[in-house]
Amino acid sequence: MSISSPVMQKDFDTNTGTLKKDDEVVLDEFDIQDETPGSLLWETAFVGVLCSAQLMTQAGLGQSLAPLHIIGKSFGTTNPGQLSWFASAYSLTVGTFILIAGRLGDIFGHKKFFVLGFFWYALWSLLAGFSVYSNKIFFDCCRAFQGMGPAFLLPNAIAILGRTYKSGKRKNMVFSLFGACAPGGFVLGAVFSSLLGQLAWWPWAYWIMGIACFFLAIAGYFIIPHTAMPSRHASSFKLLERVDFAGSVTGVIGLILFNFAWNQGPVVGWQTPYTYILLIVGTVFLAIFAFIESRAAFPLLPFAALSSDTAFVLSCIAAGWASFGIWIFYTWQFMEDSRGQTPLLSSAQFSPVAVSGFCAALTTGYLLSRTPPSTVMLFAMTAFTAGTILIATAPVHQTYWAQTFVSIIVMPWGMDMSFPAATIMLSDSMPHEHQGLAASLVNTVVNYSISIGLGIAGTIESNVNDGGAKPLKGYRCSWYMGIGLSGLGIFVAAIYAWSTFKKSKKRTSEKQHFIE
Repeated sequence: MSISSPVMQKDFDTNTGTLKKDDEVVLDEFDIQDETPGSLLWETAFVGVLCSAQLMTQAGLGQSLAPLHIIGKSFGTTNPGQLSWFASAYSLTVGTFILIAGRLGDIFGHKKFFVLGFFWYALWSLLAGFSVYSNKIFFDCCRAFQGMGPAFLLPNAIAILGRTYKSGKRKNMVFSLFGACAPGGFVLGAVFSSLLGQLAWWPWAYWIMGIACFFLAIAGYFIIPHTAMPSRHASSFKLLERVDFAGSVTGVIGLILFNFAWNQGPVVGWQTPYTYILLIVGTVFLAIFAFIESRAAFPLLPFAALSSDTAFVLSCIAAGWASFGIWIFYTWQFMEDSRGQTPLLSSAQFSPVAVSGFCAALTTGYLLSRTPPSTVMLFAMTAFTAGTILIATAPVHQTYWAQTFVSIIVMPWGMDMSFPAATIMLSDSMPHEHQGLAASLVNTVVNYSISIGLGIAGTIESNVNDGGAKPLKGYRCSWYMGIGLSGLGIFVAAIYAWSTFKKSKKRTSEKQHFIE
């Protein structure tokens, strides 16, 4: 059984929608069709290596959340705002650099940046472990640079999969399996970091992560089929234009400053001048980015390709995954702080998300071929809301097998239904020449929303927990914010599902009228 390659137009840029022969960056001998693995065993290895991008991305999030207080203690900090940076610094850069990584992959080769992403991830994982000899600021910086690795892995892995598989049930299942690796990866990172944090030394979790990423980079180099490289006979100026250098710089600066302000506000207080100044400056840079993109020859984010459908989908993803970020961060605090559990016990209690996520992925792969993706998205937003309500109302001394267990079972359905549904919905709503943009946008919004959600929740927590005297009150109020966000996601998804149903009914009616 072999992987089939799609038929794509020669000399066509899937990200910008331009014929490459018309550009001075000549891609005259570029054929996107790859060499494809020719056996089931090779295909399994191929899909496994690419899915490891999602697995290791979420493991990177879990390895800081589970032993959060152990790591904070080694740096002499217990401030909730400072602790939240251990997770949000990572998600910040994952979300910020995905669009740029996808563009670079389009120009220089997706396989090359997939392999380089794992090498980069390995390097900064090792340095994050060695930060134990430094301070929390250096650790935060290492976490931020560490997140740039997954930012290059995710869009290029999805691009390789999307380019290799034709549309159909097989492709839906592969993308669902890719999403299923998210909860499993989180559990993997949480369990190993908890185990090493309690029984050995927490830096070993990062050193082992670095070693694993190094071997995955080597595996990717040998397993992923070769892609023919384009010939480039262009000036550096034209190359910078194709990369959209001005848009990339202003976009990155804007996203980083905007996010930094939201996550730093709970630490130093919003009355500190530099927090709201950076928020204003970040907003200005984002406005400049939008202006540049509207006039760029090769925009990083082509606004012409965005539609009302795109806005609906990304709004759902932003609301749902921001809620998820709040849920997962404060559930860990609730388990370890309010219930006094060890990180290892909490990791064990979180382990059902891997099984639930796998079941959700298989179900989603089945549903997407029989149910409109907008309906699947509505189910996903409902799962995010239900899971957060269950944990937000759980009593401290209640048994784990009541609301906490059910919440942990329900939440992966939100994750593993929303990600593939959003990718397919954007793919269907965007022009053919912008298909490569769909996956990058979804990943950007997913990871950036997690970081922003934590910043907003941290602001709420710091203002209601009476200076840390009532931490549980802060957790619950943050969860209530998460419920509000996911509830907004349900509202948007319901409107979009109804709109999609009406359009489908209208098309059916017009078709019947034409036949008559």
